[in-house]
Amino acid sequence: MSILQEPIQEPLELHNYIDGEWVASEGEVIDVVNPATLKPIARVPLSTAAEFDQAVQAAQAAFEDWRRTPPLARARCLFRLKELMEQEFETLSRIQTMEHGKTIDESRGETRRGIEMVEVATGIPSLMMGNNLEDVASGIDEYLIRQPLGVFGIIGPYNFPCMVPLWFIPFALATGNTVVVKPSSEDPISQVKIAELAEEAGFPEGVWNVVHGGRGVVGTMLDHPAIEGVCFVGSTPVAKNVIYPRCGATGKRVIAQGGAKNFGLVMPDADLAPTIAACMTSFFGNTGQRCLANANLVVVGEGLSASAREALYQRVVEAFVAAARRITIGYGLDETVQMGPLRDPEKKANVVRYIERGIAEGARLCLDGRTFTVQGDYPRDAFLGPTVFADVTPEMTIAQEEIFGPVAAILKARDLEEAIAMIHANPFGNAASIFTGSGKWAREFQYRTRCGNIGINIGLAAPMAFFPFSGMKDSFLGVLHGQGQDTIRFFTESKVVIQRWF
Repeated sequence: MSILQEPIQEPLELHNYIDGEWVASEGEVIDVVNPATLKPIARVPLSTAAEFDQAVQAAQAAFEDWRRTPPLARARCLFRLKELMEQEFETLSRIQTMEHGKTIDESRGETRRGIEMVEVATGIPSLMMGNNLEDVASGIDEYLIRQPLGVFGIIGPYNFPCMVPLWFIPFALATGNTVVVKPSSEDPISQVKIAELAEEAGFPEGVWNVVHGGRGVVGTMLDHPAIEGVCFVGSTPVAKNVIYPRCGATGKRVIAQGGAKNFGLVMPDADLAPTIAACMTSFFGNTGQRCLANANLVVVGEGLSASAREALYQRVVEAFVAAARRITIGYGLDETVQMGPLRDPEKKANVVRYIERGIAEGARLCLDGRTFTVQGDYPRDAFLGPTVFADVTPEMTIAQEEIFGPVAAILKARDLEEAIAMIHANPFGNAASIFTGSGKWAREFQYRTRCGNIGINIGLAAPMAFFPFSGMKDSFLGVLHGQGQDTIRFFTESKVVIQRWF
């Protein structure tokens, strides 16, 4: 390994994993590029419809035996996978940094969350239990059992290539289903590594399949008659206009988690030092490329005079900008770096367009991320510094649309009522946070705010594996969410048995 301990020294040739075999694809092959160095680290195929169908057939063939495997035996495969992931923890994390660009600490956090998903799914003998009641009528008993359905498709996003597919895969397999996973073609290496570990853990052939590809593979998955359901995390336009309606047209179950525009509220009594520290992680962690990142910071002047509200606003802006200015930028494998590049130069260009739009619409640019210093001798093509706008109003584009980059907008609200109205006027409803010492304000906020994940003095409202990853409005389409008991219900059908014996 190099001084930065890069686990990938030469570009990898990635194959599909179908029916327990690593199979070369006949589709077009594209490069996977490290966004920090711009060097190719792998070549991934855009698989054909026929190859996806082969994977589905393998998963179908494996389903009956796998569903008959006792839940405890299925859990033992997950136990072995968890231990193997622990052993490969650092390698998995460094692969994520190389393929995505996030810092090594962020990658370690992602790997840890992925392992936790597997760990929670090992509890399937209890999680999958039904319920019963005897003598629902004279001499008649009734009970509910949960049964697996068949083959599920998993579509992974580029921003969390390791963790997000694991929101679904362990729970699907633990409940007795089989899967075909389509990783993001932008950073598919970590899913290949996890499938290798699953093979070593003893999952039977055909139970866990991986097919690489782009929109063509997604389209085949959505239309395939043998796919019982689809799990998707990505942008709202794709979730709303493609995934959800096409699953509905073919009767598939669907979890479609979309984009976000998350708000953080700073109340007058907030402890400013820890609040600003939490905001740095929330706004600029993962280079702003996550659906739980706060994007709009609202300084709320509840109970203050006009001059006191303005003084509070300026104090928050100054502290926020000062902290953002200290963030170090560079290759994420450098332990001293706090923010890596965006996933690719095209995504950087899109974020820059939003910065230019904010300037044109009259927001005050307090920190310009287009001017930055990179630690080390690396191409600057995908790097961008933290950007902070003040004097932002709710109707501005930078306050309305998901930017998916390190751009913060700081707004003003006279009171909590106005701040909550801002959140509700936005079409997204993924997460929202409040910073306060007041239980009254905190309870009113959590009670009234129409967002799926609520943080109280928490900048990043990320649910643990045993709770659902919620979402509302345009941030989520479906009925059941990923993670937790929701996922168990999604991957099983409730069968009710009513019996009487003569």
